[in-house]
Amino acid sequence: MTTDFYASLPVFKEFSQFSDFSSYTDVPGDWVVMISDVVGSTKAIQEGRYKDVNMVGAASITAVLNACGETPVPFVFGGDGGTIVVPPELRDAAGQALCALKDKSQEIFGLQLRAGAVPVAVLREKGVSVKIRKFELSKGNFLAMFAGGGMELADELLKSTTEPNPYLLQSGPDTREPDLEGLSCRWEPLKATKGKMLTMMIKAVADNANDERKLLSKIMASIEKELGDEARKAAPASKKSLHFRWPPRGLLQEARMGDVSKPYWRRLSWVVVTSLVQLWCERFGTSFGGYDAVKYGEEMRSNTDFRKFDGILRMVLDVSDRQVENIDQYLAGELACGKLVYGTHVADTALMTCMVFSLEQSEHVHFVDGSNGGFAMAAIDFKRRMGDLKTEKNSA
Repeated sequence: MTTDFYASLPVFKEFSQFSDFSSYTDVPGDWVVMISDVVGSTKAIQEGRYKDVNMVGAASITAVLNACGETPVPFVFGGDGGTIVVPPELRDAAGQALCALKDKSQEIFGLQLRAGAVPVAVLREKGVSVKIRKFELSKGNFLAMFAGGGMELADELLKSTTEPNPYLLQSGPDTREPDLEGLSCRWEPLKATKGKMLTMMIKAVADNANDERKLLSKIMASIEKELGDEARKAAPASKKSLHFRWPPRGLLQEARMGDVSKPYWRRLSWVVVTSLVQLWCERFGTSFGGYDAVKYGEEMRSNTDFRKFDGILRMVLDVSDRQVENIDQYLAGELACGKLVYGTHVADTALMTCMVFSLEQSEHVHFVDGSNGGFAMAAIDFKRRMGDLKTEKNSA
């Protein structure tokens, strides 16, 4: 059995090491990529509903993690969806959780969640690899980094227009409610302290893993050089940007996504009371029950996913207008040289959706995305440039 595969992986702590492909490990061939995204997220963004989209995207990860129980599994948040890789023993439970969320997303938000299951073995048969590393945010909290092209192909297979699509998950008559315990969205949008929140997606264009590693290292070094001494301060979640208000903007969303075995008024009352306690603790820098405002704030700033890699480097950075311009000029220059493809989106704030499993054991991870479209809009920009690159290659 390979159930403990992810739990036993060694960790790395410096994000700049993500491009060391020699340290990645092959995901077992019997594992399955569970992947989802919100259909029509662009329309929802235009309607000002990107927080709902983010909530559903984060819920896809929360539902699967809860379905997997005590078994640690790797995941990546994509803004309008999520990717989780599970062992074969948990494939059915994970699939049922996503199907349940499909129904709940449609019922509560009117958003169609597309979900699928793609075996790692199938991805390998199609010529890509699925490799993984484990990045430690803080003790007990991790992000998965993926390489080899597997995650990108899984996304393509999910969105394939082939009928019937063998990888799509379909809800059945016995679909249960998803377990979304731990999901919350109580913090105010993170206001940029330097001017703008820059959401980026960057893919190195290389013929082999060694060249890709060199390009990614160069790209990161160039971005960090532009940030200079502020590189470590570019995280969107900071003392200056974190603000808690009451009632939280996401109060109703959290209550609606809660445990439906309880009446709605009880779910809403619970969120109201606990958020009031949280407000009191935040206002006076104190603790109550398991919530310690000072300790939680410090941990939260460490436990955000503002930098990640799944074959595409994805970042949300708090930067100045000048830095936005300089970074874009650098990326455009590298694009012109055929070294990378990229997509960006600029906003004044970033959104943060939280996944809190244990305050006492400091087990919580926070998903960050640029406001007003973030990764979803950057992806449109990215795909346009990728299409241009393919057209140029075909005509060459």
